[in-house]
Amino acid sequence: MKKNTILVVISLILLFCAPGCIGENTPSEKIVLKVYHAGSLAVPFEEVEKEFEALHPNVDVQREAYGSVAAIRQVTDVGKLCDVLASADYSLIPDMMYPDYADWYLRFATNEIVLGYNREKSRYADEITPQNWYEILQRDGVTFGFSNPNLDPCGYRAVMVCRLAELSYGEANLFDDLILKNTAITITEENGTYLIKTPENLAPKTDKITIKPKETDLTALVEMGGLDYYFIYRSVAVQHNLSFVDLPEEIDLSSVEYADLYKKVKLQTADGKIKTAKPIVYGITVPKNAPHPEIGLEFVKFVISADGQRIFDSAGQPPIVPAVGEGEVPGELGIPKH
Repeated sequence: MKKNTILVVISLILLFCAPGCIGENTPSEKIVLKVYHAGSLAVPFEEVEKEFEALHPNVDVQREAYGSVAAIRQVTDVGKLCDVLASADYSLIPDMMYPDYADWYLRFATNEIVLGYNREKSRYADEITPQNWYEILQRDGVTFGFSNPNLDPCGYRAVMVCRLAELSYGEANLFDDLILKNTAITITEENGTYLIKTPENLAPKTDKITIKPKETDLTALVEMGGLDYYFIYRSVAVQHNLSFVDLPEEIDLSSVEYADLYKKVKLQTADGKIKTAKPIVYGITVPKNAPHPEIGLEFVKFVISADGQRIFDSAGQPPIVPAVGEGEVPGELGIPKH
């Protein structure tokens, strides 16, 4: 009898506890927030992840770094889902994601192209300057690299920089000697505007040039001495304590003052899309099919906050203050629409 009474009591306890216990989130049930981003955002976003998770202990931020074109294709072509997407070229978001996968973005950070190298291991590191870097790259035995222009903005920007350098320095064969002789890349000119074409198979013709999917793939090679020089964002060089050649503003894609000069150079990637050289500006959005759009917006809000700006400043990547919105920007972000 006593045994039956105990069983009844236990059953009643379970009956009344169940509605309050089943289905509620426990501390171990974290929301996974997927963030796809440009490789050059890896260092600042690592710190953003730490601070965001500290503020939101129920969220597990999981980041995946790609070349920006490849990052967007994960969503538009591969069919993967993410909650936040950040590109090293803001214009890729409207060009590749509108209207099906996004209808807004923020411009939130800037950068510039430099020529990174290892002061201890790169050939002629003690001689290279902003005036002679292209001569150093042409020397026998010197190797250099850039990321794949078809997959990564840093890659197509690197090629554009070489063409702008020829215009700026007045060196007639600079682009030919650095790019055309070593790859399958081609160029045509019409009325003072240059169109560079990067085929699917870039076919480096010599060991002089190394091309990788994203610019950060080349960093380890330079650090180990396996590659002498590479075109890279200034922020990445700073973050990895690499030496670098500060290129003139006329060619480094950093200055709005030279926007008219930059736009003389265009590049057509293997998919037929044409990019126009312009100042480097990063973009961020929450895709329309994001699994957790509200938390995605919270992440974006943190990136553009004072704390996010502090992180980017520390990483050598100047934030845009305030961030600039385009399209149907959610009101929660507090950004005026343009």
